[in-house]
Formats: sequence, C-alpha cells, structure tokens
Amino acid sequence: MKGGLGNLMKQAQAMQENLKKAQEELASIEVTGNSGGGMVTVTMTCRHDVKKVGIDETLMSEDDKEVLEDLVAAAINDAVRKVEKATQEKMAGLTGGLNIPGLNLQF
Repeated sequence: MKGGLGNLMKQAQAMQENLKKAQEELASIEVTGNSGGGMVTVTMTCRHDVKKVGIDETLMSEDDKEVLEDLVAAAINDAVRKVEKATQEKMAGLTGGLNIPGLNLQF
C-alpha cells in the first residue's frame, strides 16, 4: 500500500509542477475576440488581461454610442470564450494519468 501512496504523491507533485508551467504558458497566449464583423476587436491574454481594443474608424463617426458599447462588450465576451477554450485545451492533458476516485478537476 505504501508504494501505491508514494506513486500517487509523485504523480500529484508532477501534476502540480505541470499545472504551474501551463499557467505560466497561458499567461503569454493571446486571443482576439471580435464583433460587428471585425469592426471591434479585443485582444486579451489567457489570464483575462485585455491588451488591446480596436475600433473601426467608421464607428467613430457614428453618433450611436450604445451600438459601440454593445460591440465592445460582445468582442470582450468573444475573447473570454476563446480564453476558456484555450485554457481547457492546455489543461486537458495534465490530469490524464492521475486516477483519483471522486477527483474531477475543471478549468
């Protein structure tokens, strides 16, 4: 039994190290969300840090502030969904070899 517990501890430690490395890598991955057919773009990291907001010049000449606000919000939401997808893909392989009953990690 002790050998099994020792192996489990080694697996948990390796998973923790891999998780830390993956989180560091995710911090450098950038995704771009867009709305309005690309008229508004938002670039953010997989840590949800917004790096850049791009607004097409044609929107700046319009007096409809509400439309612009809606497009910015939609672009941010699109970027957040892409961050979630990239994070899930990055983290998917980390827990594959560790079989602990009742442990269901979701990212």
